Amino acid sequence: MSGSVGPLGIATAVLWLSIIVLLPLAALTVTSFENGWSGFLDAVTAPAALASLRVTVFVSVVVALINVVMGTVIAWVLVRDEFPGKGIVNTLIDLPFALPTIVASIVLLSLYGPQSPVGIHLSATQPGLMVALAFVTLPFVVRSVQPVLIEADREVEQAALSLGANNWTTFRRIVLPALTPAIISGGGLAFARAIGEYGSVVLIGGAIPHKTEVASQYIQKQIEIDRPVNAAAVSVVLFGIAFATLLVLRLLTERTARKEQATR
Repeated sequence: MSGSVGPLGIATAVLWLSIIVLLPLAALTVTSFENGWSGFLDAVTAPAALASLRVTVFVSVVVALINVVMGTVIAWVLVRDEFPGKGIVNTLIDLPFALPTIVASIVLLSLYGPQSPVGIHLSATQPGLMVALAFVTLPFVVRSVQPVLIEADREVEQAALSLGANNWTTFRRIVLPALTPAIISGGGLAFARAIGEYGSVVLIGGAIPHKTEVASQYIQKQIEIDRPVNAAAVSVVLFGIAFATLLVLRLLTERTARKEQATR
């Protein structure tokens, strides 16, 4: 076997990709421009639309930064430390991928809503949005950093420690540079996921215009009041942000790979 799939395999992949991704995106784009370029601009620059986009991007950036820190710490603990129940914790990391996000919103509302049993009230607040989005995006950073930590050369760290470097210096000068591409990749994926999230924030967020209404909730509202063009226009903006994020991550990954090949 040569390892190639041949023309039939390529055609099948392109057809499937077109049906699942390209055609829906094309239809969305066409709908968003039904009223022309000026109609598109009016839809995405409406005060409520801009407010929802600002809230979405701000909260998503904060959540990505939080997950960059906490996801790296969790990955480090899972790889470098041994403790009872480690296997269970490692499995729980992937729970947000399997759990319907609306379930997360119900749980968060029960825990941090008006009847909070722990006395913490986050319902209809931006911190509540952040908690919900942090839950659904946590695995991205953890699973990006974990394999790099597993493959890391521990002997280099030991050599640095033996030469008098403290733990923080060793981490900052040796470990962190090796982890940086994975951290950036995981953080970027977390951001891209957060900007389009709906299920986990639909209850805890409250959808207060200009305060806690994220773009996905604004899109749903536009559909409910029979403004599909406005909904499609904001959806295209979200798609553009996500695509640009993934494109930058792709370019950074390729650049890192070229540097690694050049140093070998």
